[in-house]
Formats: sequence, structure tokens, C-alpha cells
Amino acid sequence: MAYFSALGLGGTAFPGLLWAQAQEQGSVTKEMLAGAEAVTGLEFTDEEREQMLRRVNRNLGSYKALREHPIPNAVHPALLFDPLLPGTVLPTERKEFRHTRPVGVARPSNLEELAFEPVTVLSELVRRRRVTSTELTRMYLDRLKRHDPVLKCVITLTEERALRQARQADAEIARGHYRGPLHGIPWGAKDLLTVEGYRTTWGAKPYEHQMLDDNATVVERLDEAGAVLVAKLTLGALAQGDRWYGGQTRNPWNPEQGSSGSSAGPASATVAGLVGFSIGSETLGSIVSPSSRCGATGLRPTFGRVSRHGAMALSWSMDKLGPLCRSVEDCALVLNAIHGADGKDPTARDAPFNWDPAVRPSQLRIGYLKEQFERERQENQREAQEADLAVLDVLRGLGAQLIPFSLPDDLPINAMRIILTAEAGAAFNELTMSGRDDELVRQEGWPNTFRVSRTIPAVEYIQANRLRTIAMGDLEARFDGIDVFVSPSFGGSTLLLTNLTGHPTVVVPNGFRENGTPLSVSFVGKLFGDAEALMLAKAYQDATDFHKRKPPQFV
Repeated sequence: MAYFSALGLGGTAFPGLLWAQAQEQGSVTKEMLAGAEAVTGLEFTDEEREQMLRRVNRNLGSYKALREHPIPNAVHPALLFDPLLPGTVLPTERKEFRHTRPVGVARPSNLEELAFEPVTVLSELVRRRRVTSTELTRMYLDRLKRHDPVLKCVITLTEERALRQARQADAEIARGHYRGPLHGIPWGAKDLLTVEGYRTTWGAKPYEHQMLDDNATVVERLDEAGAVLVAKLTLGALAQGDRWYGGQTRNPWNPEQGSSGSSAGPASATVAGLVGFSIGSETLGSIVSPSSRCGATGLRPTFGRVSRHGAMALSWSMDKLGPLCRSVEDCALVLNAIHGADGKDPTARDAPFNWDPAVRPSQLRIGYLKEQFERERQENQREAQEADLAVLDVLRGLGAQLIPFSLPDDLPINAMRIILTAEAGAAFNELTMSGRDDELVRQEGWPNTFRVSRTIPAVEYIQANRLRTIAMGDLEARFDGIDVFVSPSFGGSTLLLTNLTGHPTVVVPNGFRENGTPLSVSFVGKLFGDAEALMLAKAYQDATDFHKRKPPQFV
């Protein structure tokens, strides 16, 4: 029974009676084994316990030896998750990347009027030299300084680096060397991405002064695209929630409310017009949730679509990086710049991203999560249900043929959360063992989860992953004949299931409550079908204006 590897009997991670007894007696006894069985839901006979004792006590030495070798957060396990099941064949044709170039855009008399414009507009002004990158960069830096005291969305301004990049962009464009639609556009990075010369705090007090002198792959690729990094933005401590060591990041539509998380700063800063776009991460809702709360347009790409090299690891089989923007097409522009293998993240792979903004809903095979759209909601959820149903009406009006779609309901999806719990406990094993987890602002959050992770039997972790394979096959079979399905953002098991299977999701605002805060809907694509999910979301967004509204306090 692999339970004792989870108990942490070779260290201080398990804070209960069994550990105290083992410390006192120097070894595990039959009585301790009997007590441990209650935690695992197993029961052995006295004879079986007697047989187990020698090996269990021998294992204690192995655990101690393992813990004597520190393992950096960046080191991945030898076991790698692949969302593609055997026999899956991905398209190989790569088409020319095309994007919308708006016409008639002009420089406003007040440059700050550009703060809320999408990248498609900003890039055209920069390309045509109506506005310089330096002007945009100074404008966004000023807004970051002015509004951060309310929103608490910034950990570190990268002002010197940003102005240097902006001047370089302006010089290159003046010489006729235009790199593409992100050239000269200011952006913000969730502060779990390494940037050489700047702190990478992970939003957590124990790492407040951490310097990791490397550039994350997404940072390097955005540098290559000519984008200008203006700030490292907040995240809930160790990528959970919106509370970090400096306070709580706020929702621009209601600063009395947190922005949700863990991509708290990217969502808040983007929606408040403090950056042109941002990069966040998601393990279980960390792009979808703050995008929903703040009204951002977010993309959680297919697992393996974007390299995570240089990003804090929380769950090696679930972590994903993606953009938070003001429009769907902005997300496509950013994904086009950052996707693909890099030889550093072993899960990242090359696959075509064939974006075509002209695709119409009638050209796609679209499912909708019928039960979740039609189920009876509680009174406080009626506004969300009305907004969700209105999405279906808009899509039908655009020529979409909507096919009823359902998710697997015969698998213990929620029970598979232990995969995240176990991997997160391993990722921050040394923090827990050192006792510095006491410094985190939410003790009921990760610190408690990390401790609980030590009670997960290794066998159950493997079993959960085997069930995950079954869930992957089930969902993939349901995608037969479907390119993308529409779902309430938190409908049923959608969020957890698709994070476990690695499917891409686009979340967009689809209305506002009476109190003025946003609502959202999600578009879920096939594996590496990010383009189709984005195409449908763009068609919906082009037919509505929710993404164009601005939080009044920050206009």
C-alpha cells in the first residue's frame, strides 16, 4: 500500500498523531497502521499489518533520502500528460495567417482614448505610424501608476525595459521593418512568468524577492513579435484566487469586489485599459473565472499548445498559458505569436493554428450543452440564464445549426481533482516541509491543500489518471461531428472536465447583471481546435457589443 509515501512519515508534512508517535518511537507500529487505514478507507487484518511493517519502516528511509535532495519547481516529472489518445491524427496543413485590419482608424486628440481599443486597432495605428509605440507605452504606464492603488493589479512595473523596447519598435517601424500586429503593443505578464532582471514572486510572500534570471518562452516569443512588456501583474498566491501578499486585486466594474483568480491582475488590468493585452495561466479556472468576473475575453488554449517553460509549475498535467484580451481576434493574434514547441517544455508540440476571421457559424458544426442551458436555475442565477439563452438566439440568427450536446455523467469527474491536489503538493513540497507555508495569506487555501495532499495514496492518484483516460476517450467520441460546443462558463462539469482533458476554451462577456457586473459564456473546441472555438466566439462577439463596454471609473 503506497499510502505512507503520502503520509509524509519521513518529515513534518503530516501534522497528526501518527507522525508524533513515529517520531517518539522511531518506527511505525501495527497500531499506527491501523490508524492510517481510516484515512485511506481501507482495512487490513492484524496478520497483514504484521507483514507490512518491515517494508513500511524500510520505506521511511527512502522518503528521507528523497527529501534530502531539493528539487526546483521547474523540474517536471518523468511522466508526461498527452491530451491526444493513441491513434489521434492532427491536421498538418498550415495556412497563411490572416487578421482583420480596421479601416478609417485615426489618432484621437486625446491619446488616452486609445486605452480600451483592441490590439487590432492599436496595431493599425502603430503600423501606419499614426501613433508611436513609445506614446502608447507611456500612456499605459501612466494609467498603471494612476489606477493600481485602487485595483492592486501590479506587482512590478517593467518601465525601463518597456521604454527601451518601445524605442526599438519605433526605430524598426520607421525603417520599414514591421514585425506584425503585436509590434509596439504594450502588454502585461502574470507574475508567474520569468523575466530576466525582474522579480518573479508567484504572488506569495515566501517568494517576494525571488529572482529567476531567465525569460519564459512566451516572454521571448512576444519579444520576438515586438510586443512591449510594461508590467508583471498580480496573481493570487501560488495561483489561487485573487489575494496576494500585497492585498486583493479588484474587479474594475466593482472595486469593492475581488477580480477572481488566479489570473487576477491580467483580467483586471486588461479590462481597466491599463495594458493592450495580457498573458495569464489556467490549471482549473484561472483564466475562465477572472475573465468572467471582470468581462475580459480569455483563451485557455489546448494543453500543449503553448510552452510553459519559465512559468511556475502547479500541476504538470493541467497547467496552461493563454491570453486575456479585449476581443476574440486579439486572442488569436497573441496565440499565433506564442504557440508551438520550444524544446524546453516536453509537453509543448507544434500543430497548425489556422485562423480565419471570415469563417461564419454556418460553416462550423456547433453543439450546445442543452441540459445546462435549460436546467432550472435558482433565483439569483436567472440573469445569467437569460444571458446564456440569448447567446443561442444570436448564434441561430447568424445561421448556426445547434446540435444538442452532453458531457459524460457516469464518471466521477469531481473525484479526479485529487490529480491537481497531489501534483500541487509535490510542486510545493519544500515550501510545506520548511514551514514557510505559514507565510501565505490564505491558510485555508494552498497551505491546507498541500498538507492534505500528503494523505492521498499514490495508487489512488494513478487510478484517477486512468479514469481520466476514460473521460478523455468519452469526450473525444462526443466531439465526433462537432467542431465546438457552447456552454455556460460554469455549467455542470464543463470547467473541471475540459481542464482534465486539455480541451481549449474561449470565454467572452455575454451580458451584465443589474448591479453592473459582467456575465460570460464559453466556447469549447476540439483538441488543437483553438481556431474553430475562436472563430465561433468572434462571430458571436461581432454581433454583440458587451466586450466594448468600459468600466466607468477607469474611463
